[in-house]
Amino acid sequence: MSKVKDGDTVKVHYTGKLEDGSVFDSSVSRDPLEVTLGEGKLIPGFEKAVVGLEVGDKTTANIESADAYGERREDLEVTIEREQLPEDIEPEVGMQLQLNQPNGQPVPVQITKVEEENIIIDANHPLAGKDLTFDIELIEIVN
Repeated sequence: MSKVKDGDTVKVHYTGKLEDGSVFDSSVSRDPLEVTLGEGKLIPGFEKAVVGLEVGDKTTANIESADAYGERREDLEVTIEREQLPEDIEPEVGMQLQLNQPNGQPVPVQITKVEEENIIIDANHPLAGKDLTFDIELIEIVN
């Protein structure tokens, strides 16, 4: 049996959990995730956990936030004037918005506080600063 190496395209099933055991994402009821390792599309800790597996292998990876979505950054929480929002949007805490950087690159943000004249938005990934656990099963090495 061959083992997964960097650059391989693989199919995996996974279940991602927070430290309290609650599930934040799972592929088990869907098609397996197909991804090429080394392209930067997965968090680093997940890729490291898959390398070396053989088809049918299962593993549990405990991934610290630095190897997941990084630490929370306070500089990514920004206050903007409420009037900067389109008129048809009534801001609410938890609402997801998309801002465009000067280069046109979209950035997802979440409203964390609504005040009379301002709103606070947060561009941190929702899982930033969190240690994660993934149960991973290698289904197939595609290449």
